[in-house]
Amino acid sequence: MVVNSCAVTNDAVAATRRAIRRARRERPASELIVTGCAAQIDPASFAAMPEVTRVIGNSDKLNPAAWASTDPVIVRDIARVLDTAPHMSDAFEGQTRAFVEVQNGCDHACTFCAIPAGRGPSRSATIDGVVEQVAGLVTAGHGEVVLTGVDLSSYGHDLSSTPKLGDLVAAIIERTSLRRLRLSSLDPAAIDGKLLELLTNEPRVMPHVHLSFQAGDDMVLKRMRRRHSRADAVRLVERLKSARPEIAIGADLIAGFPTEDDAMAANTLALIDDCAIVHAHVFVYSPRARTPAARMPQVPPPIAKARAQALREAAARRHCDWLQLQVGTTTEILVERPGTRGHSPGFADVTLPPCPPGTIVTARLTHIEGDQLIGMPL
Repeated sequence: MVVNSCAVTNDAVAATRRAIRRARRERPASELIVTGCAAQIDPASFAAMPEVTRVIGNSDKLNPAAWASTDPVIVRDIARVLDTAPHMSDAFEGQTRAFVEVQNGCDHACTFCAIPAGRGPSRSATIDGVVEQVAGLVTAGHGEVVLTGVDLSSYGHDLSSTPKLGDLVAAIIERTSLRRLRLSSLDPAAIDGKLLELLTNEPRVMPHVHLSFQAGDDMVLKRMRRRHSRADAVRLVERLKSARPEIAIGADLIAGFPTEDDAMAANTLALIDDCAIVHAHVFVYSPRARTPAARMPQVPPPIAKARAQALREAAARRHCDWLQLQVGTTTEILVERPGTRGHSPGFADVTLPPCPPGTIVTARLTHIEGDQLIGMPL
């Protein structure tokens, strides 16, 4: 058994430990190996768990020799894996949406983040390699592909030709027949000009941008060691929406960062309206060992949780208003399995009458039930 661990928050590490204990209960005689980011950052604590046979960190998990005593099939599969996981292209069979990892690692040093210690420096897949993967996914019947990476916006600087993410997106659009391309989280400080042009003018690039804002207060952003200001965030969204008004803005936001006071928290709360955020991913700050933020004066957990709740409530109101504005409009829905659900270009969740999965249907959005739009195919 292999448990692939996450280290993004303390809750994620705790969830890994629960998964290890559950796996051992279910298969008491099996060899149990822990790998992934948490295993890389803190191998000793996992090695000390009585349920664990071995710990293989990220630095070794693509080395077949590290797995020498395991099933030879696993060793064979690991031997053909490259760092940006092209083998995963085969894992989306039967799904309408597939994910392609084009970048891994991070060269930045945000004070709250332990991920660079788990994933290492930024490295990118080649444009030709990514295009080949996407073309294969299109041939396999996938209607939508999402490009992913730990620090997706930094794509390409480590390659000899130093392409940017916009160059990669342009190549996919020009060299494949992919119907819908979506991007995972983007650093607002590193969106290149070509990417901005494609986000605002290319219909096959979905009007949905998720931005790693993290905070809406300049002092907090400075203490986080982020590379953008509050004004930068607002200007970016204004530029996106002036060129493509229907674009849906998502954002990562952290509540209760060390030293955050009520006024700073209020600035982040106001960012939801100032940047028209309709897809919010809200975290309560989690102090990660050996990060600079863990040594800063901490916000009491009850206050941090209350601020996170306020962010979630404001984001839910904004999301509801956004859904309401779409009632009565017509849009294209990518139908997902089991054929009664799909997503709009802006990633609104839509319930449909039964439709063939994998198709893109034109539907009129008639009303809202709960937090979902109801669509009727035309």
